[in-house]
Amino acid sequence: MKADPAVQRRLLELAEVDADLDRVRHRRTSMPELAEITAAEKDVRARRDAVVAVRTQLDDLDREAARQEKEIDAVRAREDRDRGLLAGGTLNAKQLTDVEHELATLRRRQSVLEDDLLELMERREAVQGDAQHTGVELAKAEAALADATHRRDENLADLDTQDARGGGTRAKIVPGLPADLLAFYERRRAVKGIGAALLRSRRCGACRIEIDTREISRIREAPADEVLECQECGTILVRTPESGL
Repeated sequence: MKADPAVQRRLLELAEVDADLDRVRHRRTSMPELAEITAAEKDVRARRDAVVAVRTQLDDLDREAARQEKEIDAVRAREDRDRGLLAGGTLNAKQLTDVEHELATLRRRQSVLEDDLLELMERREAVQGDAQHTGVELAKAEAALADATHRRDENLADLDTQDARGGGTRAKIVPGLPADLLAFYERRRAVKGIGAALLRSRRCGACRIEIDTREISRIREAPADEVLECQECGTILVRTPESGL
C-alpha cells in the first residue's frame, strides 16, 4: 500500500486520539467509585434490613406490652369489683371466703403481670437503643453511597467532556485520510489495539521491541510512500526524522 509520508504522519495523530479515547473508555468501567458504589449499596441493603428487623422487634414488644396492660387493667377491675362486694356487707360467710381467696389470687396475678410488663419495657428499652444504633449506621451507609455516587457522576461528566473532545478531534482527522489507508489502520487497531506507531531509534512505538538490523535495512530502503508494518506486532510503522534511519 502506498500513502504520502505526510498522510502517514497523520495516522500518528489519529492513533494518539484513539489512545486517549481508549483510556476514557477504560476509566468508565474501572473507576474505583464503581466498586465503592457496589459495596455501599450492599451495605445500605444490609443496614435497611437491620432497621426493619429492629422495628419489627419493637412492634412485637409494643403489642405484647399492650396485651399485658390490658390484662392488668382487667385484673384491677376485677379487684375493684371484689372490694366493692366486701365493702357492701351483703356476703355470707362462704361468699366472703371465696371473694377474699379470689382477691389474693388476683393480687398475685397482678404482681406477676406487672413484673412481666416491667421486663418487657426493659427489653424494649434495649431494643430501642439498637434501633437508634441501626438508624445511625444506615444514615452513615447512605451518606457513603451518596458520596461515591456523586464522585462517580463527576468523573463521568469529565469523561463525557474528554470523549466529546476526542471524538471532535478524530472527526477532523479522519476525512483527510485515504479510505484504504484508514480501513487498514482500523483493521490493525481492531487486532492489536494500536493502529499506527512511530518508528523511533529502531524501536516500534507500539510493542517497544527493537527491530533487527536486516529489517531496519529493508525499512531504510523502502520508498517513503510505502506503508510499512512492524514484523513483531503488525502495527503500521510511521517513519519520521525521529526514526533515525
